[in-house]
Amino acid sequence: MNPLEAAESVAEQFEVSNSDIQNCVNQFITELNDGLSEWRPTMCQIPTYITRVANGTERGFTLAVDLGGTNLKICSVDLHGNSTYTTKQSECLIPKNLTVASKANDLFAFIAAEIKAFLEDHHANRLHSNQKLSLGFCFAFPLRQTSVNSGVLLHWVKGFDVPDAVNRDVCQLLQNELDNQKVPVKISAIVNDTLGTLMTRAYTLPVNKTRTSVGAIFSTGTNGAYLEQLHKIKKDIGKHDSSTGEMFLSTEWGSFDQVLSVLSNTQYDQHIAQYGVDRNMQMFEKRMSGPFLGELLRIAIERMYDDPRLGLFPNYKRGDKKLNLRTPWSVEPSMLSIAEGSDTKALTKKIEEVFGFPSWAITLQDSRAVQMVSRAIGRRAARLAGMAVGAVIIQSGKLQHHDPLVQPARESIEGRRMSEISAEARMVDVAVDGNVFEMFPRFEVHMRDALRAIDGIGPEGERRIRIGLAKDGSSVGTAIIALLAAQQEDVRDGLGK
Repeated sequence: MNPLEAAESVAEQFEVSNSDIQNCVNQFITELNDGLSEWRPTMCQIPTYITRVANGTERGFTLAVDLGGTNLKICSVDLHGNSTYTTKQSECLIPKNLTVASKANDLFAFIAAEIKAFLEDHHANRLHSNQKLSLGFCFAFPLRQTSVNSGVLLHWVKGFDVPDAVNRDVCQLLQNELDNQKVPVKISAIVNDTLGTLMTRAYTLPVNKTRTSVGAIFSTGTNGAYLEQLHKIKKDIGKHDSSTGEMFLSTEWGSFDQVLSVLSNTQYDQHIAQYGVDRNMQMFEKRMSGPFLGELLRIAIERMYDDPRLGLFPNYKRGDKKLNLRTPWSVEPSMLSIAEGSDTKALTKKIEEVFGFPSWAITLQDSRAVQMVSRAIGRRAARLAGMAVGAVIIQSGKLQHHDPLVQPARESIEGRRMSEISAEARMVDVAVDGNVFEMFPRFEVHMRDALRAIDGIGPEGERRIRIGLAKDGSSVGTAIIALLAAQQEDVRDGLGK
């Protein structure tokens, strides 16, 4: 067997057929509905308590802090009321010792101090004002949200491990530290990055466009949020605004199909599940998120190289233990992005840089073998991404029924049949963010291939799904949601509620 034949054999293991897509959709919708009926540890369908969509007319000044990975982002946003805004932002690395701190206070005191420093640098006059500023807390970890500004952490992911914070209200933990440091800020909303991305796109769309009702993140992790009808939510979610009849839910779809009843499970997936981070958890996420895609490629190429029968990199000595190829988690998603292109010279250079083989030892056949495996891993991720987006669109019913909450401005669709309203009003708008979606050529193409394969969508429905990048949208969207939540609270106070 030559390297290309071996690569083809490996690539076939990552293939997801149209029937596989449909089986996944069926299971996905089952788990979505299970999450609507009861509180469960996977696909938990977390209520966000956000019951309206930004339309671009919102005005005001607010803050956001984004805790979603190794970096902490803080921003201020001034909404101008015409789908535009101005913002100031800062970003800092979270010290590694705080991501695994024994005490929750250590992590949250650091966040509060960074918020205070941001205000001192950019808005000193507001720091010393008697009026408290509204802040949205973008928290990209699984939690059970109990109101618009409270949520109990279920468990950590992404390498964080601060056990003292688990089963505690993370908003209250941060608010306590803000108060201790005398920072005039009130947390108005806790938001996950997916909903933040969705709301940024909804605010910035032209007013004559259908507003966004689905959001998705494909980055170091993955998640989706969508607008669901309240009457479908059977579990007790406590007090909430029911005036619109709808609410955004965070699916937590990274944990889809934990028992692997429909997802493909190659030997490389099994290795990551057993030896990687969050062992045997987030099985869906580990098939489509950046670090895992790179590690899947590394493991596959390492095993091919170590098998002398396959002849991969034959010009280099077999069994070199010092190769970068041996280093777990050393392959960035950009490697797969380059492999998706047609520039073999660029790929050869990347193989040299990332795997550690000298350029003279890399043949054209070697590069093409790496490319074949890489493309298969990326294609599977994209098709599964399309499957997930398609499943929540079907669940939402947006393709079958028009929704006044997301209708374009100046177009009334009340009482009209779907066939009678404009093509724009019949669109379903999807906001997407994340370097996997943004950097992978043809990622959306593969997503749409999967969408067309889904019963209830097909080619006609796929054409009505608009997918748009909301780059770095989580922070701005979180600030928008904080403003909406603060204004809603003012309305309730004015009514004596």
